[in-house]
Amino acid sequence: MVFTREQRRGILVIFGLFLGVGTLLYFLAQGSASAVDLQKTSTPIALPSGPITPELLIVDVAGKVRHPGVYSLPRGARAIDAIKAAGNKLNGVDTSDINLAHLLFDGEQIVVGAPRYVATSKGSKSSPPKRTGPVSINNGGQADLESLPGIGPVMASRIITYRKSNGPFPTLEELKKVKGMGEATYAEISSLIRL
Repeated sequence: MVFTREQRRGILVIFGLFLGVGTLLYFLAQGSASAVDLQKTSTPIALPSGPITPELLIVDVAGKVRHPGVYSLPRGARAIDAIKAAGNKLNGVDTSDINLAHLLFDGEQIVVGAPRYVATSKGSKSSPPKRTGPVSINNGGQADLESLPGIGPVMASRIITYRKSNGPFPTLEELKKVKGMGEATYAEISSLIRL
């Protein structure tokens, strides 16, 4: 079939009209979908301005409390809150070795009434007292840390300084980041320490 020049022009015009109408319908459909999407998300969403942290801490309360176990506490809880969650300390238990105002962190363990030291039968006043329980690297003082084998006054001071600068140790392995803490010393004390 042969088309004249006028027929070809007419076919092109009709084809162009179809193409134009199709394109127009396509963009109109896209525009209305975008408007619907914008309307759906037009309500403001409040996003936190810092790092996202869970609202609860998981804390292990052990030792001489009425109900030892793992407890969920709100962020910002103190050691006293954890002890109360565990039903409080047993009668007659001394908590003077625990900083009750200590701010808790996720995964921490609080041991209530664990004896720290036992009097030695023979020994000079200059020798450190013998430990009977693990030393907390997050709460232990200078003397507590010095009671560990291979930890002298300088290393104990470095551990405390590191803890003050970086916050509580999240894991025992983090202790290796303290300047001067070698693998051998860490291996020697790893079973004698706790968070």
